[in-house]
Amino acid sequence: MESGLRYEVSEGIGTITFDRPQARNALTYAMYDGLAAICREPRAHGDPRVIIVTGAGDKAFAAGTDIAQFHDIRSEADALAYEARIEAVIQAVESCPVPTIAALAGAVTGGGAVIASVCDLRIAAATARFGFPIARTLGNCLSMANYARLFALIGPALVKDIVFTARLIEAPEALRIGLYGEVLPDHAALMGRARELAVTIAGHAPLTLRATKEAMRRLTAASAAGQGGADLVTLCYTSADFREGLAAFLGKRPAVWHGR
Repeated sequence: MESGLRYEVSEGIGTITFDRPQARNALTYAMYDGLAAICREPRAHGDPRVIIVTGAGDKAFAAGTDIAQFHDIRSEADALAYEARIEAVIQAVESCPVPTIAALAGAVTGGGAVIASVCDLRIAAATARFGFPIARTLGNCLSMANYARLFALIGPALVKDIVFTARLIEAPEALRIGLYGEVLPDHAALMGRARELAVTIAGHAPLTLRATKEAMRRLTAASAAGQGGADLVTLCYTSADFREGLAAFLGKRPAVWHGR
């Protein structure tokens, strides 16, 4: 598979692992593309009945998009092309013909949190922390499609809460609000439970599962239809604040925001 991504199939269960623990499993374009390829055509990738998506180690599921991928975003066209590229990946995961289980530990942030949010089921270790700290870090925004997905998953008040405050949702709260189906005590227990859950699901009628997940996808997609959002992406990604956010992140200092 692509560098930074591991994939294996055993007894009808596929496991995709983001494998850059030294970078908190931050996602490169190659990793995004490898994930999308498996999810679009699972039959061509070992024909699993269920796919588990997880991160290497217990420090992170995926800590967003690798910062190096943002350096070339300067114009409206660059910003929209980036979001279109990532949206194609997210749609591939969301529309995967077989059920997907996100097994989460550590940081589940940015692009990693979006991937987790479109998996069919989410279970987590007690260390999992979910959110989008972009108002504190880079000063960018989510796409309209991703806002709609989060709106459907956790509701508008909580979306605004976590984006405005840049806080991460701790595992007990995530369980309480239904973001996670289960919270396990540690990484070993998490992966054992993910496998157990996958075995159960793999034994059920695949067309029933496929129809149900597609119905849920259509309902979520309908809420975003006609809402646009290109102006919001352009507003953030082409701003001086975004360039400042990148410089501050790399310089490991607080950003100085000016709102332009």
